[in-house]
Amino acid sequence: MSGVDIITFGCRLNTYESEVMRRQAESAGLNNAVLVNTCAVTGEAVRQAKQAIRRARRENPAARIIVTGCAAQTEASTFASMEEVDTVLGNEEKLTASAYRNLPDFGVSAEEKIRVNDIMSVRNTAPQMVDAIEGRARAFVQVQNGCDHRCTFCIIPFGRGNSRSVPMGAVVTQVERLVRNGYREVVITGVDATSYGADLPGRPTLGKLARTILGKVPDLQRLRLSSIDSIEADEHLLGLIADEPRFMPYLHLSLQHGDDMILKRMKRRHMRSDAVEFCQKVRELRPGIALGADLIAGFPTETEDMFANALSLIDDCALSFLHVFPFSPREGTPAARMPQHDRSLIKARAARLRQKGEQVYRNHLSAMVETDQTILIERPGLGRTENFTPVCIDGGDPGTIIRGIITGHDDIRLTAVAKSDDSAKQAAA
Repeated sequence: MSGVDIITFGCRLNTYESEVMRRQAESAGLNNAVLVNTCAVTGEAVRQAKQAIRRARRENPAARIIVTGCAAQTEASTFASMEEVDTVLGNEEKLTASAYRNLPDFGVSAEEKIRVNDIMSVRNTAPQMVDAIEGRARAFVQVQNGCDHRCTFCIIPFGRGNSRSVPMGAVVTQVERLVRNGYREVVITGVDATSYGADLPGRPTLGKLARTILGKVPDLQRLRLSSIDSIEADEHLLGLIADEPRFMPYLHLSLQHGDDMILKRMKRRHMRSDAVEFCQKVRELRPGIALGADLIAGFPTETEDMFANALSLIDDCALSFLHVFPFSPREGTPAARMPQHDRSLIKARAARLRQKGEQVYRNHLSAMVETDQTILIERPGLGRTENFTPVCIDGGDPGTIIRGIITGHDDIRLTAVAKSDDSAKQAAA
């Protein structure tokens, strides 16, 4: 191989940072290298990263393999001990060209492979200027990194450090550049995006940032949030949901569970009633909004009744998109020291959540049939509606927005036909 190849796991923030890594590595003159940007959310994510590293070595025997990301930050020695790995970089180091200029020599000891600093000592998040993201119709903009909360199941604060925000002016500048480069949709992303601004002068909120972006960049057609903690949603954000058509009607919520006792043991900051009330409120503010959520199955001490509360939360919050995690104990977290369930029970409960998720998603698809939708084309023949539902449609180049009539679905994607007036406009363009 030649050049720099990147393998990315995990969240949208990692996707964004992988593009920063590519540009920094290339500016440093790195060549014949594979960068593996890992995720630490679950043990399975770490296992998949190791598997990818071994495969990358088999396919690229002469390449330099550099491992970074959250799992590398929290388990540096684990990856350094792999004979396939040449260097381990921390989450802060991976974003700097100097880290790629000063890599250790081949064949050094496991200890010498590690270039990982104390992430808790990082106090600022520098704006990373990315003009495009390869192969994507929408662009991601990092506005925040790290997390000040300490949920008992989560290792991510130890991989990302404490919460820190990018100043509003730098964010607006980045969005302006992306729009000038042809992006019609921008996604605001962060580790705990709704904590945005608490460390900045004047303590601006995520909602204020979003409203500022839309006000300062009038040519931006779509603004979307990647994931939020509903308990931190501010009045500016609720106002956008209610009155700003360019703010996309889809929210992915970090709910995690539907039982109050489990939420307390998770050290979450909301109760079940808070989640239900928030979802009801945003549906009133924006009829047609779609809601997704993260849910964990099989948390320690979860009884069948407690699990039933998680299951019923899906209907009570009218969720349409689910991201289900079987509980995975992460070494160093309080939940890993709690009495654990048998893995078979955890998998069975996760399967029940997913089954329910498939049902509500099919209902969501069916409810959209015969509606008129605005669709961002991601690649030929495939796009997404404003509420983030995938749709098969002919017409439009990747990155363009067309209108279509939903004609049906196959339980996975909607099907649609482009409206003739839009097709004519696309052809004329």
